[in-house]
Amino acid sequence: MYVLFEGIDRAGKSTQIELLQKKFPQAIFTKEPGGTPLGQKIREIILHTQNPSPLAELFLFLADRAEHTQKVILANSDRLIISDRGYISGIAYAHIKTKISLHQLSWLNAIAMQQRLPDKIIFIKLDREELQRRLSLQPLDNIEQRGLQYLLDVQEIMQNLIIHSKIAHLIVDGAKPIEEIHKSIVAFIKDS
Repeated sequence: MYVLFEGIDRAGKSTQIELLQKKFPQAIFTKEPGGTPLGQKIREIILHTQNPSPLAELFLFLADRAEHTQKVILANSDRLIISDRGYISGIAYAHIKTKISLHQLSWLNAIAMQQRLPDKIIFIKLDREELQRRLSLQPLDNIEQRGLQYLLDVQEIMQNLIIHSKIAHLIVDGAKPIEEIHKSIVAFIKDS
């Protein structure tokens, strides 16, 4: 089963994924971008290159997604795979930055993913106040520096894509206690 974790920066995905590594030690834990050796190089470029052109950034993410799909998702289709980010965030961030239609971005991502969609999606959501608080705690990377409203707009697109995806999904309030969130996520993954 392929489970996709989605949410904007600082939503708490990493914290929950760390807890899941203890709960599901036999699962494959991966991320986009950066779940393969090529993806690690792409991730470095994306996070540390000042102002790449919007199309260049889009195609870097798509290159990572294609490599990740082939080398991680399809290669381990018989295992539980938990991925930190994927096509939902890819489409949302790219739509805001490039203004390319959601339909066209979905088409490009479908090619990169060889039509392999996740079986379940977990979406951790933050309200404006909680996001603002979390952004103030640490230095910001290139994407976070685009601002609070940018991230909230991306989050709204993510949520709409997930709701309309027809894929089983769980939407979680990221401001809830960590253990409460963890329990609801474990129950959702185990529910077949």
